[in-house]
Amino acid sequence: MTPVELSRTVLGAVRRAVDDGVLDVAVPERVKVTAPGPGGCGDYATNIALQLARPAGQPPLQVAEILRARLAASDGVRDVVVTGPGFLNITLGGAAGVDLVAEILRRGPRYGFVDEPSGEVVHLRAPCEVRAVVVMDVVGRLLRSQGVGVRTSCEGGAPDGEWITVLGVRGGGVDEGLPGQAASSAGHVIQPVPAPASPLHLGHDAGRWALIHPAGHDRPRISDEHLVQREGNPLFRVRYAHARIRALSRNAADLGFRAEPGPIEPDSGHAHPADAPARPAGAPARPMGAAAHPPAPSARPTYAAAHPAGTPTPTGVTTPDAPRAAHAHPTPRDSEVTPHPLLHPLADHPRMLARAAAHRAPDRLARHLVSVADAVLPLLPAVLPRGAEKPSATHRARLALAEAAGAVLAGGLSLLGIDAPEHL
Repeated sequence: MTPVELSRTVLGAVRRAVDDGVLDVAVPERVKVTAPGPGGCGDYATNIALQLARPAGQPPLQVAEILRARLAASDGVRDVVVTGPGFLNITLGGAAGVDLVAEILRRGPRYGFVDEPSGEVVHLRAPCEVRAVVVMDVVGRLLRSQGVGVRTSCEGGAPDGEWITVLGVRGGGVDEGLPGQAASSAGHVIQPVPAPASPLHLGHDAGRWALIHPAGHDRPRISDEHLVQREGNPLFRVRYAHARIRALSRNAADLGFRAEPGPIEPDSGHAHPADAPARPAGAPARPMGAAAHPPAPSARPTYAAAHPAGTPTPTGVTTPDAPRAAHAHPTPRDSEVTPHPLLHPLADHPRMLARAAAHRAPDRLARHLVSVADAVLPLLPAVLPRGAEKPSATHRARLALAEAAGAVLAGGLSLLGIDAPEHL
């Protein structure tokens, strides 16, 4: 279940409460669901009870309890807990993650795209400055992914020829509306903080990333740091994660198995104890999905030991840290398995695309791709069977989850105009 689908489910609970006569309010057009905040629990949270309390003339906790009972009975919802002044914390059913992965694999890199034209056409204008032109190009791609027609133009001249050949920007003044749509009905000026220097020496991918990744009001850094193949470079982490996933798919095919969506425990993506040092006795546990604390530089591990055959790590490349071994704990029943933390950014991808397009903010998508890469990297060492181990349903489910992340990374990079490499 995606956040959009969950939002509709919450709206359905509100409508049922109104139809039952226990709430006397106007049903809102939409409900916002987010990750639980401090003190929350479950997969998603919403403050809809707080919003409806005043028009309903009831305390927020009472409204929350009314909605909790109806929401808990909805398909795909396993549990609903009320916390704080009236927040609804929702835990999805075990099959929700499986359905999400299957949907992403079905849609591929177009997951999160809108297939039907919206009927809107936007005219984007930008000053003839390299960052503004590149950002305008990406905003146009984002709008088209959401069914919006786009017309672009540069004010004060045409894009420099090298910008087109090196950075791949499109020339302005070309009507790129969708078939059957009318002339431009809205306009928007793209005017981020100008780049302090030319990014052409960084090449196509790093040059575009250097201009896109910072928020529009931030001054971009045009330096060779974007070319360094180390974990401190977010572009490298995103492209490396995609290349690793593609290598795993090739190696899985060589081993005779393929991806099949299925339930997967949240800590099944951790490295085997032999690959990472165990947590010292008495040390605090690392929160699920949080980045591992790096060891001392002299003992800094890399993914090289668990790197799939046929995709050697480039010499001298320091890759993201292998996660620490998970603690031993009783195996939960299938119905009690907590969704893998990677599912959160995957489910949030359609909403992120819509917001990045609506706010003309491609930096939101760039940062989202970094979060997807950081969430999938700990899973990858455990995808393939080891030694004499035979491929199992768990391996197929892990591969499906990894390939779903790869589809999101590939689709997101394509919208940024950046290559999603098969090999790195």
